[in-house]
Amino acid sequence: MKNKLIKTVMASFSVLMLAACSNPNQNSQTSEGNPTSDRLVIYSPNSEGLINATIPAFEEKYGIKVDLIQAGTGELFKKIESESSAPVADIIFGGSYTQYAQNADLFQEYISTENDNVQEEYRNTTGYSTPYTLDGSVIIVNKDLTKGMNIKGYQDLINDELKGKIATADPANSSSAFSQLTNILLANGGYDNEAAWTYVQKLFGLINGKISSSSSNVYKAVADGEMAVGLSYEDPTVKLLNDGANIEIIYPEEGTVFLPASAAIIKDAPNSENAKKFIDFIISKEVQDTLGTMTTNRPVRADATTSENMKNISDIKVIVEDYDYVIEHKNDIVKRYNEIFINSQSN
Repeated sequence: MKNKLIKTVMASFSVLMLAACSNPNQNSQTSEGNPTSDRLVIYSPNSEGLINATIPAFEEKYGIKVDLIQAGTGELFKKIESESSAPVADIIFGGSYTQYAQNADLFQEYISTENDNVQEEYRNTTGYSTPYTLDGSVIIVNKDLTKGMNIKGYQDLINDELKGKIATADPANSSSAFSQLTNILLANGGYDNEAAWTYVQKLFGLINGKISSSSSNVYKAVADGEMAVGLSYEDPTVKLLNDGANIEIIYPEEGTVFLPASAAIIKDAPNSENAKKFIDFIISKEVQDTLGTMTTNRPVRADATTSENMKNISDIKVIVEDYDYVIEHKNDIVKRYNEIFINSQSN
């Protein structure tokens, strides 16, 4: 009877051990009771270039296996929200300030030990979202089609010779075009400044209704010689320079806004300690130098190295977006732009 009882207890213990081992998300425990694992689940909308510059190096350095799920930013934020009662992912790697600010309750507080090495304007001040790259609004010009023009900023685009030759996407439907619009407003006096809106009216009169269907068509049209000038953003235009395109990137002398892409740890992440390591890693000097020299993503660290075709940020007049204002007044800004665009069509 005694032997039978011992066998029953041992069999039950074996079943429990097998059940624990069969769960791929099961964390072991250290002697202090802190969860440890060799896994990290990342949700990301990022490009293959940025992913390849970060995740394999992280896996190699820490011996941690990354499970990567890629999709659009909006889709991933909705997925995190739907899974909030039982999180699947540990990290969201990518997305704008606006998306994080509007979903703060989905994330765990963590400020990296590397935070003080980031340029002051782009440090983690929310307590949970960590900027790791920047992308700025720029003017891209085709050198052949703008000979004799001295384009240094937005005011130089108010030129009758450029009518119908300025490429832009639709600020009402394109995030990069909307960022360009708010950059223009801020650089010309402010989001609700009448002189700034008068400038927008003049500019879209010259654009003459030629709105590109996508932001990628803007820089491609300029590089291909279909348009003389484009209202674009830094990342793809630097890639064009790297590939030998006959273009020039203008950082407006009135000021350039650089918007950060961020990462954050998901609240109740199954592998939160590994997630902290990843946050530290992506803003480390090692990774930031790689991003600045091997990709077209601008690093956030003040001491990071950048490639020849990426102008040093210290040589650019930088102006800082009022994120909270833009979030609150986005619909108003778009509405006023739409009125200007409709009026430009009727003239």
